Amino acid sequence: MSMVRPTTTSEGPAHAPRGEGRLRQAWRAAHEPAAGVPRWARRVAYTVLLVVLPSGIWRLGVLFTEDKRGGAIEDWAMNGYIVFLTLLSEILAFTAVGLVARWGEVVPRWVPWLRGRRVPTAAAVVPAMIGATILTLVFTVIATVTTVTQSKTNGDPLPADFPSKAGGWETVYFYAAYVPLVLWGPMLGILTYAYWRRRGSATTGPLLPPTAGTIT
Repeated sequence: MSMVRPTTTSEGPAHAPRGEGRLRQAWRAAHEPAAGVPRWARRVAYTVLLVVLPSGIWRLGVLFTEDKRGGAIEDWAMNGYIVFLTLLSEILAFTAVGLVARWGEVVPRWVPWLRGRRVPTAAAVVPAMIGATILTLVFTVIATVTTVTQSKTNGDPLPADFPSKAGGWETVYFYAAYVPLVLWGPMLGILTYAYWRRRGSATTGPLLPPTAGTIT
């Protein structure tokens, strides 16, 4: 008596939910490396996500603590801003992956009208370099000076309830969450330069037709 085995495909069992299959495809498309990307560049790109994550966890933790006055934080507008800022930071951090992934060089197929076309080098390099410059100025330069001098940019001392002045584990946790951000700008700058060198050394050629080079 023969036994019927479940049909499998390259993406797993044929009976897998369609939604799950689409999620896997989206995950692979988002992480598919571009041709010629060195291993160190991929490591740097994904390290950017880890560099930004601790500060986001710290901000979200504020929502579940009490402020210095002892009252629960109930300002929903501020809470929404904290959540929005955390999500925005991670989204911006993920754009570093675009400098090493295929979707950073070829427009994904789900983008109307532009699907399958080459991403102009300048369209990626210019905003990435501007972002790297701003991040380096804010987190690497200004934040470092503020931390060392314990003063604001205008010279006034930091308020007494600033996390770095809390003392104990609260201060340690604060620095552990925000010190990694010092690396965000320089790392993004290195990735941008590597992207520019790689794209510049490749043959640019005409734009690809919509059906060619699409990301599946």
